[in-house]
Amino acid sequence: MNALKGSRAAKVFAGIALVSASALVLAGCSSTPSDSSTGDSGGSSGADLTLKLGSLLPQTGSLAFLGPPMESGVGLAVQEINDADAGITIDLTAEDEGDTDTKAYETSITKLQGAGVTAIVGAAASGVSKLILDGNVAAGILQISASNTSPDFTDWDDDGLYFRTAPSDLLQGEVLGNLIAEDGAKSLGIIYQNDAYGTGLDAAIKSTFESTGGEVVAEASFNVGDAQFDAQVATIAAANPDAVAIVSFEQFKTIAPLLVNAGVSADKFYMVDGNLSDYGDELPVSLEGAQGTKAGPALADDFTERLQTFWTGEGNAEVKDFTYAGEAYDAVVLVALASLAAGSTEGADIAAKMQEVSGGSGDGEKCTTFADCAKIINDGGTADYDGYSGDVTFDENGDPQGASIGIYKYGADNTITREN
Repeated sequence: MNALKGSRAAKVFAGIALVSASALVLAGCSSTPSDSSTGDSGGSSGADLTLKLGSLLPQTGSLAFLGPPMESGVGLAVQEINDADAGITIDLTAEDEGDTDTKAYETSITKLQGAGVTAIVGAAASGVSKLILDGNVAAGILQISASNTSPDFTDWDDDGLYFRTAPSDLLQGEVLGNLIAEDGAKSLGIIYQNDAYGTGLDAAIKSTFESTGGEVVAEASFNVGDAQFDAQVATIAAANPDAVAIVSFEQFKTIAPLLVNAGVSADKFYMVDGNLSDYGDELPVSLEGAQGTKAGPALADDFTERLQTFWTGEGNAEVKDFTYAGEAYDAVVLVALASLAAGSTEGADIAAKMQEVSGGSGDGEKCTTFADCAKIINDGGTADYDGYSGDVTFDENGDPQGASIGIYKYGADNTITREN
């Protein structure tokens, strides 16, 4: 469905899309776990809680470039929650997600479940989450992703244990499709990866672009783990489209030079959150003029400085960009606040409070830091957390009800600048 129908130009010119769950008209709902005796407390139980939290994020594989921003967001949140001394301490176990090709997640998820975690931040890839979610639900583990965007999760049978702080691809695909049309393109070629992420975005981009009167003249898919893309590039180049949408992860580093060498100029490129990054001199071709979209508002206050201080303090190189860092940070804060509100560290009890602490129910008091929200809860009130990824505001399916999509453009140095 065209969620932004009737206001396409306004959305693209603003560069930010705001959408409610009702506007998206995403069907289905997840059942909500019944509250336990601790989950009904409405506030801190009075005893300090120790939450065993796992993270399953890409340290290796095709999404490895997203690992540092997301892991730094998780780590900073854990540090600040523990420093707040507000009645809950997080014991974090971090494992590698890899991707659907390397399958590192198979060993990692066994380690996390063996460590007794009751909540997991991750996976980054929708395809990986689809493979582990049922097992986590069976084990009573809450799962929250900072970057899963597949529409399929909206009506997944998850017993109310799945949440995400990133919006569905129905929104990003629509914003990008509208942007391409507003830039004057009449024909479009799409290269996309054949997984839950790629097929979802391909469908959303195509549907939106064609609803404006444009024509998708060529589509070419590839599998995660592929290293050769000559056939896909040849298919697109032969159609000579006005614009090319590239839905990929790090495979873009190979695809982009091939497209340019085939005569497709980079200012025709339209990219997505999975490959939108500051490439600098990593690429042998210029991306000047290329554009792309990714979720999240412009990061406020000193957040990026705090991320860098934490991450480099752990012995790591500086974070290159901050894609999904805010979403990862907010995921941890929301889980901790829900645990505190439930007076429990059990997955089902935490899940029962997630909508409330996000402002999706309960008519809570607005707050923007863990410490301030925790004080509201510990004083017997209801907190409504607004974070770096936006208002979040979970609906009954664990989806954020509102989201912003930023539009970015590459300069001559192969780095991106937000256009709004």
